[in-house]
Amino acid sequence: MLKQISGGVCAPKGFKANGVHCGIRKNKIKKDLALIVAEKPCAAACVYTQNLVKGAPILVTKKNVANGYARAVIVNSGNANTCNEGGEQIAEGMCALVEDYTGIPATDVIVASTGVIGQKLSLDPIASGMKELVDGLGNNSGYAAEAIMTTDTVKKEIAFEFELDGKKCHIGAICKGVGMICPNMATLLMFVTTDVAITPKMLQKAISDDVKDSVNMLSVDRDTSTNDTFGILASGLAGNKEITEANADYEIFCEALHAVTSALCRMLARDGEGATKLLECRVSGAKTKEDARLAAKSVINSNLVKAAMFGCDANWGRVLCALGYAGANLDIHKIGVVFKSTAGELPVCEKGMGIPFSEEHAKAVLSQEEIVIDISLNDGDFGATAWGCDLTYDYVKINGDYRT
Repeated sequence: MLKQISGGVCAPKGFKANGVHCGIRKNKIKKDLALIVAEKPCAAACVYTQNLVKGAPILVTKKNVANGYARAVIVNSGNANTCNEGGEQIAEGMCALVEDYTGIPATDVIVASTGVIGQKLSLDPIASGMKELVDGLGNNSGYAAEAIMTTDTVKKEIAFEFELDGKKCHIGAICKGVGMICPNMATLLMFVTTDVAITPKMLQKAISDDVKDSVNMLSVDRDTSTNDTFGILASGLAGNKEITEANADYEIFCEALHAVTSALCRMLARDGEGATKLLECRVSGAKTKEDARLAAKSVINSNLVKAAMFGCDANWGRVLCALGYAGANLDIHKIGVVFKSTAGELPVCEKGMGIPFSEEHAKAVLSQEEIVIDISLNDGDFGATAWGCDLTYDYVKINGDYRT
């Protein structure tokens, strides 16, 4: 049974974290350098952006975790270290600084950067901040979560406790990302720690499968970032029998992992750039799992749907429009749509046709901060959920002067 706990990435046994301002960002009250370290080598796994333009840190991290093990994560915000001459050397230099100050081999470090693309990044501020960063290592998951934020308005962390093999186990995470977020990885940095004993192969399988129904179902603005990285470290210190195959313990671990990732997806969508509402699209009755995913993604990606939700306009035709071009195998004449919130439910469509509803009740339902778009395809047994947000004036304002 899952129990939510405090502690973020420091909740599992064997992990410490910290975050400081080192000088990459001009605003001195904003932290811009984070570090997570493990007391022993960990099984490690990562997934990355599908954008062909990739940040230099991704290239370095791929090499460092190729053997399935890592022991630290270092991240800077304020500069993406992407499309920069010498970017890989800078990323390798960040790993080397971790070795210099902690003794952890540079090749055992996951490195990531987030911020403006195409601006040169110097190692000087990072080097100047390392002593403070390392000296402050402790139960400081929140500091690390703050240090990886860009246009995020709130830090994002979570942790759960559960049992495996009669042992108490823990899983925790921090993440960031509220813009350049589109399904199939987003401008998302997500770092997960766990004290579960699991092989690198099974850990990689777990996160590669999980992203299909978590971060790949998240969208803010249909832009896929260049630096997306989702990394996980497993210390094995919980003392459970090592997971080496897809057995019952593996399924329990996967449930705990998905509890973390889905909760963070909701946080990310709710904090989307300029957003006033969290949108959750739930699709049921699809012929296949992929049809359900395609349908949910298409609706959550639609700028017209997002704008309608911002305006509290129950324009359900935009939902059907998005379903029609989703590429899913569905029968438009079987579809039902219901808008839901804490103010009640609003059925708007049955069998692909509109049904009468009260505009006053519609406004009440759609004025809430969390809106569910519940879609019944009535054509099978599969379902999927996607997360997004409304499209507001502030999104344009934020991105109109993001660099300057």
